Order: sequence, then structure tokens, then C-alpha cells
Amino acid sequence: MSDVVISVENLSKAYHLGQIGTGTLTNDLKVWWNKARGKPNPMLRIDETDHGNRDDEDLWALRDISFSVAQGEVLGIIGRNGAGKSTILKILSRVTAPTSGKIKVKGRIASLLEVGTGFHPDLTGRENIYLNGAILGMSHKEIDRKLDEIVDFAEIEKFIDTPVKRYSSGMYVRLAFAVAAHMEPEILVVDEVLAVGDARFQEKCLSKMKNVSVNNGRTVIFVSHNMNAIKQLCSRTILLNSGQIEFSGSTNSVIDKYLRFDNASSHYVITCKDTQPGIRSIKFLNEEGADADALRTGKTYVVDFVVFSPVSMPSVGIEFGLTNHFGNRVIFSNSYYIFGLSSGLHEGNNVFKCTIPNLPLLAGKYALDIALYDEMALHRRLQYESNIGIVEVIENDVFKTGRAISPEWGEIFFPHHWSKPQ
Repeated sequence: MSDVVISVENLSKAYHLGQIGTGTLTNDLKVWWNKARGKPNPMLRIDETDHGNRDDEDLWALRDISFSVAQGEVLGIIGRNGAGKSTILKILSRVTAPTSGKIKVKGRIASLLEVGTGFHPDLTGRENIYLNGAILGMSHKEIDRKLDEIVDFAEIEKFIDTPVKRYSSGMYVRLAFAVAAHMEPEILVVDEVLAVGDARFQEKCLSKMKNVSVNNGRTVIFVSHNMNAIKQLCSRTILLNSGQIEFSGSTNSVIDKYLRFDNASSHYVITCKDTQPGIRSIKFLNEEGADADALRTGKTYVVDFVVFSPVSMPSVGIEFGLTNHFGNRVIFSNSYYIFGLSSGLHEGNNVFKCTIPNLPLLAGKYALDIALYDEMALHRRLQYESNIGIVEVIENDVFKTGRAISPEWGEIFFPHHWSKPQ
């Protein structure tokens, strides 16, 4: 193992609820004025909780986190939204300060935390490369030497002298990543921003990060919800839960823990408030109507949803999907595509059923995601739950030949037949 370049000891970070801090004076004043009149926070996103009236509480984003990262290591950090992943990266990048604990860093850090972080919208792409390079401590001559390589990697040569405020989000992230990756930092810190780019560019970024680590001996810390990217890049991964390290170890074992692939079931109960609509339970039933503890390829199943609503609603959409071991969704359904706006809820519990004929999945374990939408309010999300449980599919002799299809050949079964010369 190489020398330790990052050492984190008993790191904690608390945010005082109710404090105003939107990032700009204008927005802070808007929040303060609405709060003084007893009105909602105008800067909140839909479904976001308003903590403005909870001045006496502290929210601990991190509690007593300790870990170290060796030179040349690629460390992954995963966890649900709000687990504390981005907070760790912001503290490492000196964007925010910890409440308590120690961090020791050997070497220069280049951070890619949000799309276009550190970019000035009125400057051109070329000017922003020099600006970011200067922020990272590079000399003008060093940036000159890297300029063509950065522009080529970002694939924006045609727009390099255009102000970045006219860039699309994809162009923004391509340039931001290219700058961070080519400035030869000892440590590269990357948040979920790669999700903005297209699939080809994401692969290009992953390849670049591998090259930075393997060939140049530099350290990478990578936060992502894409388990496939984490598996490709990271040899070791940390799983965060509610601001604490729940599990740390080899990437495969940590992902298994995160996706709960060791806990398959057919019946899932979800806790939701009585004051808002929500999916209360999901149950997989076989053709006889009995609980299906494990599903079989090619068989027919009914997915039973119990949806609670405190009031009647004219139209909702129920969505569910199954995600594979790499974090890629392999099955998806939304009732809106079947019912349109004709699917409503009455007060109390409502039962919806989705029939899946000839289950197209080969043997394996798949994580279940669900969501509920208000379709009369422009598809407004009322509820979203990821990785609520694991659905297990086992092998089945779908062709009645005495030979079951092995999962090593893929994930999807498709009905087909062969003919041969007579």
C-alpha cells in the first residue's frame, strides 16, 4: 500500500436549521421577508422540506467519520440522498468547514462538485480554463501547455471562445471535467456531475480517471449513484447512511450491502405519513394469487400495490422498476402510460394491480424502485423510494427442453423459436 494522502479523523458537520443561506444576498432577503410574514420559503423546490421555523435544531450531515485514502487509490462513496456524500467532498475541497474533526491532505486537490463550479458565466470557455487553472495553482505557461488537450477532450473547439453562459449543461460538464482532469492534481474529487453527460462521454471520463490513477499514481474520490461506474472504477468503496459509515470494504461487497441483495422478498411495506398520498405496500403474486417468494423466468406474475390517500385525487401515476447489480434499470412500468389521466384515488386505501406475463428476466437479484406522481399537476412527484427491497428471479425451463437458461448469458429472456433444415 502506498503512502496515505488523505486522512479523515472523527469528522462531523452540523447545519443549524432555520439559518438563511441561499448563496446570494437577493435570495436570502426573499427568504427572510417571507419568513417574517409567516409565508413559505420561496426558494424551496417542490416536495422539499422547509426547515425555516426550526431555529433550535441542528442537522448532523456527518457524525464521527474516519477513513484514509492511499496514493493512487480510487475510493468510491455511495449512499442514499442525504447520506452525507457531497458534504464529505465539500469539506475535502475546502468549500465548507467541518464542525469538528481533523483532515490531513498531502497534495493539490482538483474538485468537480457541481456543473460549472468556478466558472464565470460571462467569460469564454478559453478564459474559464485559465481562470480554473489559476485557482488550482497552475502557472500561465502550464495552462498553455495543456490547453489544446483540454479543448480536444471536452469536444468544444468550435465554441471555445463563446461565453459559457450560452453552453448547454452537457458542454458545461465536459469542459469542467476536462479542466479538472488535465491540471495534473495529486487528488481528483468527482461528484455525481457525470450524470449530465451522454453515455459515450461518461465512458470517456471513466477511462480518463482510470488513467489518472493507474498510469499517473494519482488519487481519485468518486461519488455516484451509478453502481456500474463505481464497479468499473473503484477498488474500495464506503457506504454512508445518515451521515455515518455503515459499511466499508471491497466495492462488490459494499454494493451488495447497499442494494440489499442478501435480503430478497416478495412483500414490501412502506411507512408513509397519513397526511399525504403514498404507496403503502407492494406484493408479488403468482398466477394462483399466492405470495411469490422467488420469481421464475417466463412465468406470469401480478404486482399488487396498496396506495393510501387522505383525500380523493383525480389522477395519479404509479411507477416501478427493477434495477440490476450494476445500478441499471432493466424493467420499468408507469400506470399513466396505460390509464392516461383516468386513474384516480379515493380517500383511504386503493389497490392497483400490474400483470407481468412471461417475466422477461433471467435468474438474478434485482433492486425494486417505486414512485407515485400527481398527473394533474404536471407529473409532480408525490413519493419516491429507491432500493426498497430485492426481487429474486430463479432459473426456469422456459422452453420445456430440460435445460434452463443460465444467467451468465445475460439478463433478459425473449420468446423466440428456431427452425432447422428437414
